[in-house]
Amino acid sequence: MENLKTGQFFGQTNQTIQLEGITLTDTEYTHEKVDWHYHENAYFTFILQGRVLEGNKKETYNCSAGSLLFHNWQESHYNIKPKGFTRGFHIELEHNWFKKLDIDLSALQGSISLQHPDLKSLMYRIFKETKLNHSSSSLSVQVLLIELLSRMAVVHSSTSEKTPLWVAALKEILHNTAAVELTTVGELAQILGIHPVHLSRDFRKYFGCSPGEYIRKVKVQQSLSLLPSKALSLTEIALTSGFADQSHFIRCFKTENGITPSQYRKLLIV
Repeated sequence: MENLKTGQFFGQTNQTIQLEGITLTDTEYTHEKVDWHYHENAYFTFILQGRVLEGNKKETYNCSAGSLLFHNWQESHYNIKPKGFTRGFHIELEHNWFKKLDIDLSALQGSISLQHPDLKSLMYRIFKETKLNHSSSSLSVQVLLIELLSRMAVVHSSTSEKTPLWVAALKEILHNTAAVELTTVGELAQILGIHPVHLSRDFRKYFGCSPGEYIRKVKVQQSLSLLPSKALSLTEIALTSGFADQSHFIRCFKTENGITPSQYRKLLIV
């Protein structure tokens, strides 16, 4: 089984940035199939464009634009790429980097699919910093990365604990129906089989924000996965993602990402 060293990925790497203990790569996937292999470092895979299937010993992930995976070091896996253009952004973290910052990864074993919109938002912000190339970008990347790992640990801890069944059901509803007007709290509570007061009181405990904030974040994540498609106008992306109009979309997008959709779209140009 092949062991990939720091900065090595199958495909065509268009950009490599090396910081102290951190390697960031922007890579086009060119292989239809990559056999079982592993990487010497822990790393994130973030799909910017296209699709790829990734399998490990426990499960298979069908990744599309916006999918975020974390792999602990030496976690073996394989990849299958459907036809079409696929592009990924990777962040590798060397052992000494974790040790120097006293970050414990013992609770994060194997491969993990990260779904929370806050985690994906942080990854998009890291990617943005690598393209802006400001004098402060290196510091910003490291701060955002530490925040990402900290939030990951919190999210993973909360999901590892025994949570009510309605939490997973609600998450699925919010992610699948973010593009349409949701029902009232009472109707939603009835669907979930819990009391509206219970839903309102415990939502922040399990989702980290208010229902309105969470829905907005999911909509912005949906728009980010659509922005690479040059065939779609901003208005089409706004409506598809569940925003009332383009101006509302732009306001929410800038609040979450610090730049406009048009500015972000330009960063995607290879």
